[in-house]
Amino acid sequence: MKFNMGRIFGLARKESRQILRDPSSLIIAVFLPLTLLFLFGYGVTFDPRNYDIGLVVEQPTPETGSFTASLVTSSYFRVATGRDVRDLESKLVSGELKGIVVLRADFSRRAFRRDTAPIQVLVDGTDANTAELIRGYVQAVWASWLGQELSSNGIDYSPPVGLVSRLWYNPEASSKNYLVPGSVAIIMTMIGALLTALVVAREWERGTMEALLTTPIGRWELLLGKLAPYFLLGMVSMVLSVGVAIWLFAVPFRGSFWVLGLTSAVFMWTSLGMGLLISTISRSQLIAAQISILSAFLPAFYFSNFVFEVDSMPAPLQGISYIVPAKYFVSTLQTLFLAGDAGDVIVTDTLVLALIGLVFFMVAVKKTRTDLE
Repeated sequence: MKFNMGRIFGLARKESRQILRDPSSLIIAVFLPLTLLFLFGYGVTFDPRNYDIGLVVEQPTPETGSFTASLVTSSYFRVATGRDVRDLESKLVSGELKGIVVLRADFSRRAFRRDTAPIQVLVDGTDANTAELIRGYVQAVWASWLGQELSSNGIDYSPPVGLVSRLWYNPEASSKNYLVPGSVAIIMTMIGALLTALVVAREWERGTMEALLTTPIGRWELLLGKLAPYFLLGMVSMVLSVGVAIWLFAVPFRGSFWVLGLTSAVFMWTSLGMGLLISTISRSQLIAAQISILSAFLPAFYFSNFVFEVDSMPAPLQGISYIVPAKYFVSTLQTLFLAGDAGDVIVTDTLVLALIGLVFFMVAVKKTRTDLE
């Protein structure tokens, strides 16, 4: 290991000029993360809205009309009505409807009795999560309607157990508030790996590595000199992404920007180190880009708790998640945005990220070739 700051600064200056002359790096660092963030922010949501369901009223009465109005005015459903279940079953089978709510002929007579529920809910079980959501929200609409009807008729409605729900850190129950910070981590994983995955491979592909090898530059100097400008470019990309998350998507940020900057720097070091490792083992930019997407983006997407719950996976897959850097950065960003500076979580995640980044760099230095053979 040897360092000469003059050689490192010289190589960093050369890389900076190459970045300015080659728009592909600026596109990857600026336009690609913003595009992906818009897609994740606007295109991915777990908030139940406007499910298409059918409503069958076998015997219209004032009570069925009141309940129908409650169902139609709910933001959860788009309601198609019918007089018989068979009229809507074909749409349920074809997927046009996600469920059917049936009000039997004796709905009004049994509505205020506590022995049985007079509503039948048929749901499409091909998507168990959506089916459970529809069932739960129909039940919520029913409970709200029943309470209002009993109160308007002067009947005391006091259930034996009163349940008051409170969501910590995300009281709006908005999936955007944890999906957007998580998507920033996923996007930065891919951007960081792509930025440096092409660096050394580009030198080999263009035949300029031979010129570098004729200089007295060492392995650490080569990697650090190439890393420095891309680190700054990655941090600019991080600032843009966080700014869009806060000011465009209105995700609350309850942590410290200093802590965010420090943890982002450690994560960028780790992500760029992964890209450098990929770049040193590949002499083709195309192969390096493909490897970076397969080894950075896909594991980050599946094993980071961004969409899929890691704790529900088989034990071997849970073990793989511990070496995925995005898992720790997703946890850090969601904590900073929604909970604040939770030291126990942030310090642990940051130390693990630093350790993984160090491993990436050590392996990258080991694999970096200083000869032509």
